[in-house]
Amino acid sequence: MTLTASYEHCRRLNARHGRSFYLATLLLPEWKRRHVHALYGFARHVDDIVDDCGAADAAGRAAALDGVTARLAAATAGEPVDDQVLPAFVHTVRSFGVERADISAFLASMRSDLTVTRYATYEDLLAYMEGSAAAIGLMMLPVLETVPGAEQTAREPARELGRAFQLTNFIRDVAEDLERGRVYLPQEDLAAFGVTEADLAGGACTRAVRALVAFEADRARDHYRRALDGIELLAPSSRPCIRAAHELYGGILGQIAAAGHDVLGARARVPRRRRAAIYARHLLAASAAGRAERRSPAGTA
Repeated sequence: MTLTASYEHCRRLNARHGRSFYLATLLLPEWKRRHVHALYGFARHVDDIVDDCGAADAAGRAAALDGVTARLAAATAGEPVDDQVLPAFVHTVRSFGVERADISAFLASMRSDLTVTRYATYEDLLAYMEGSAAAIGLMMLPVLETVPGAEQTAREPARELGRAFQLTNFIRDVAEDLERGRVYLPQEDLAAFGVTEADLAGGACTRAVRALVAFEADRARDHYRRALDGIELLAPSSRPCIRAAHELYGGILGQIAAAGHDVLGARARVPRRRRAAIYARHLLAASAAGRAERRSPAGTA
């Protein structure tokens, strides 16, 4: 697997599985785009191992996760590995100084998916999302770049955006997650709204389920709001991408609301025309910022 082929494989993973996010990445300068795809590709690769590697038991999935963790360690040490994603991921990690602690936090959360299938409180879910979502936001930050002096200030908004995206996924994918034996919505919230897992599995969205979904959607919107301030801390050429991603993922919550907060009948999707309109609205700013960053400062060769 050449480095070029690995980056292309990651791009295809992003295009196939993260359509909204992939569309937003097209607003980035080309040189940043492939590194964002590499980070997404690694996260998707590991998530697929945990969810869909074909092993019927937790031991088989754990062995597959052990395998990718060992290959990551080998690739990080400079050894050749038989893996489609890791050459691009490790190259990106080295190029931008991505924190190893964030990678470890992500892998720990993925490993917990092998044994933890319920979360008692929202605080428990936040602890899980610290690795599975907030850490991804932090990994992306060096690639996106910040304005001078904002490296530390931008970290919390990046974490918040990761949480917002993942909570949106949890709300949208209640039925799909339940088929895998997982319920990410906190158990205390189900109890508060009088919702049972049988209600979630029944397919018909009851009034209680709709109220629960509306509550969790409001919680996700709070994360989106807290992430907004961080956009202006990013390099100008990265802002259109993140604004578009913020709107596209936030738009999923809008579609859920428009469906009466029914997430059991059909998977909420932002319509294609709406996605295209969001992309087009940010394209001019992305092009202008990219051109500005390519200009040499006055007086340089």
